[in-house]
This record gives sequence, C-alpha cells and structure tokens, in this order.
Amino acid sequence: MTASSLFDLSGRTALITGSSGGLGLAIAEALAESGASVILNGRDESKLATSVRALTSRGFSASASAFDVCDEAAVQAAFAAFDTNGIVVDILVNNAGIQFRKPMLELNSADWRRVLETNLTSAFVVGREAARRMVSRSKGGKIINIGSLNSEVARTTTAPYTAAKGGIKLLTRSMAAEWAVHGIQANAIGPGYIDTEMNKALTSDPKFDAWVRSRTPSGRWGLPRDLAGTAIFLASPASDYVNGQIIYVDGGMLAVL
Repeated sequence: MTASSLFDLSGRTALITGSSGGLGLAIAEALAESGASVILNGRDESKLATSVRALTSRGFSASASAFDVCDEAAVQAAFAAFDTNGIVVDILVNNAGIQFRKPMLELNSADWRRVLETNLTSAFVVGREAARRMVSRSKGGKIINIGSLNSEVARTTTAPYTAAKGGIKLLTRSMAAEWAVHGIQANAIGPGYIDTEMNKALTSDPKFDAWVRSRTPSGRWGLPRDLAGTAIFLASPASDYVNGQIIYVDGGMLAVL
C-alpha cells in the first residue's frame, strides 16, 4: 500500500451527523476531498440542501439525510432507507451535539437529559445501527465520535456537556472492545476551543477570548479545518490498527498547566 492510498477514501460512504454547518460540515468536506461520498445529516432540510449544493458544486459526491439523532425510530428509519436504496455506510462520524451553560444548582433535569440525549445517547443509537450493518457485511468500518477537552477536564456551568463528552470517551472504548473483532475501528476526536457558531458567545467575549489565546500553546482558537487531517486519518486505512483512542486537537491546551 502506497503512502497516498493509506488516506484514500474512494469508494467509501460516510455519514456525518450534525453536518449542515460547523465542525460537521468541515469534516464532511475533508472526507469528500479524500474521495468519500458523504451524507450530511441534520434536522433543517433547507440548510442541509444548501450545504449539499456547496459540496456538489465542487464536484464532490454529497447527499442529505434529514433526521433527528435523538429520535430512535427516526434513526432506524433512516438506516432502513439506506438499506432499501443500497447505500452502504462505511464511515460514521457522530458529531451532533449541543451546549447548555448553567450552574448545576440552577440546572433542571430536563435540560440535563436533553444534552445527554443529544451528545451521548445519539452516538450510541446511531453507532449501533451503523455497526449492525458493518458486522453483517463482514467488511469492517470506521466510527469516529466527537469528544471534547471536556472528555478529560471540567469547567463551571457545563456539567451536562462535560458528563456527555466524558461518556463519549468510554463509549468509544466500549465500541472498540466489542466491535474490533469485526474489523471496526472506533475512535474519537477531542477538539479544543474551536471558532464555530456554537462558540460565538465565547469568541465575542474579550476576556474569554484572551484566556483561550493565553492558555493555548498555539496562541489561537482552532478552526474547523484543523480537524480535517485527524478525521481523514481515523476514517482511512492508515488507522486500521488504531482502536478505542481519543485524539485531542487542541493546540496543546491539555499538555500544559
């Protein structure tokens, strides 16, 4: 196998949840650039269509599958539709997620469950449906879960997000423990502070912006495209003996005191 073929995704199909914009779309674009056919997912069909057009206008193979990752029946129906249409998902990126900031003493259980359902339970449900098919086909596959710095450390006011992302790290290891024998590699990416729409309130706060820049050895916020190389690696044959790992793309933040 040549160096270039190690990262070639030609002939593979990747489903990326929460990919109508932000990190998900950047990851979808990276996988498409490496030859994969990508399926974008989200709940807003109009936004998905716009993102699909942006990719196909560049010559990439892209389509959309609109469903709510928190609706188990909808997830199962989406995969049944893939089966009916002969669509084989070789690569799954569990990217869908939300943030909710509130001190724990003011946090109600409904908001706690909403964050856990979106950020953690959905990765289990979508991952299970993808893996069932990967196992039955006996050709393996790749599952990439999106974690966070909060998979390792906590900050105030983000308890449900931190619990969910900590869970992602060990869900990933559980997937590897059970599915590696079937040729499935399950790994995770832990982004640092990335300049996305979800973090707009933080990037526009001068005090917090200064803290991120001073706390990060690279001296800047990450960009969505900073995850591209890691995503391609974990989706490609180059990572065939990498399993159950979380790779932090954080500009060095976790490496220093």
